[in-house]
Amino acid sequence: MRLEAKKLLEDIRHATSEIRLFVGDSDFAQYSADSLLRSAVERQFEIIGEALIRLARTEAETASAVGDYRRIVAFRNILVHAYDAVDHRIVWGIIGQDLPLLASRVESILSETR
Repeated sequence: MRLEAKKLLEDIRHATSEIRLFVGDSDFAQYSADSLLRSAVERQFEIIGEALIRLARTEAETASAVGDYRRIVAFRNILVHAYDAVDHRIVWGIIGQDLPLLASRVESILSETR
């Protein structure tokens, strides 16, 4: 794996960690009421999506190993281009259900390259 691919995976790992840190013990009511928290989380999801776009361009096989990266990129596109239609419940669900799986996959890929 090229160094650039490792850097992009590290960016994804960092962004997933940041989201978990930002959310902490918050519940959905706290999340939905806190525009600063929502903005911070959405920014990290944008970084994840952008890193996957770049990874797919440089190492499509590695991007595929991350999982359903096209869906993650589509989510990033919604956050960036359809910001006014973002459903906070969907974002919250992704944080709870999909983010741990993404973090685990990225961690696994990175550990294989060490």
